[in-house]
Amino acid sequence: MSPLPADPARASAARASAGSQAPATPPSPVPGDPTPSQLGLERVLVVVPAHDEEASLAATLAAVRAQLPRAAVVVIDDCSTDRTAEIAAAAGARVVTLPCNLGYGGAVQAGFKYALAHGYEVVLQLDADGQHDPASAAALLAPVLSGEVEVAIGSRFLGQARYPIPALRRFGMHVFARIVSFVARQRFSDPTSGFQALGARAIEFFAHDNYPSDFPDADTIILLVLAGFRVREVPVVMRARSAGSSMHSNLKALYYVSKMFLSITMVMLRRRMLRARA
Repeated sequence: MSPLPADPARASAARASAGSQAPATPPSPVPGDPTPSQLGLERVLVVVPAHDEEASLAATLAAVRAQLPRAAVVVIDDCSTDRTAEIAAAAGARVVTLPCNLGYGGAVQAGFKYALAHGYEVVLQLDADGQHDPASAAALLAPVLSGEVEVAIGSRFLGQARYPIPALRRFGMHVFARIVSFVARQRFSDPTSGFQALGARAIEFFAHDNYPSDFPDADTIILLVLAGFRVREVPVVMRARSAGSSMHSNLKALYYVSKMFLSITMVMLRRRMLRARA
């Protein structure tokens, strides 16, 4: 990685002002309310994992900047073979280029490590392909910045999915949502959502050895709940990706299903250890 030097003064100022930056009212179920001006965005790092995303990255970063003008943005370039890193830098984002392709989960965890090293208190995780609408970011960040929860997960089923979801994939999402809800004893509707906001304790937890390298979905939600974190779904808008293909498509879907069942089983076996390490 090639991280920038930490700014102790900025981190100290952000911590000192944390208590006064919470929203004045609870977050509305309508995405985009409260407005970004009500949020302590100097405490937020937007983490954008990207592998060969040159076709969509510029538009995604422009939308993020329009919605979260005071938040820092880091693009984790997962050893791309195209102009991903160059486009990210041109858009004003900080860029961490990985020396080898770690996969989606490895790239996201690199973002958590960057946030921890540079003193950020909240991470907004957002995909580079344009599917996650930055207009929903304020609603997603609000309960984390106010301290109501430690992790907020964006749900397209509580909000809006502005694209058709294939029946088979929708069925799989429903099955895993039922499993997560049963194990966590809390209703979850969108276990494959990568549109998330995480507070400082969750960032530290995932920055170490508690994050999957490939598909961080249903298993990570169970991981968080069993480790004692407060987790809530928030309505968000998701759109059709502007470029690329889903990591759950084709033969990857078969691997995903088998791996996810195995991963959930392993998380359940680690229940006592998780609470001790959180």
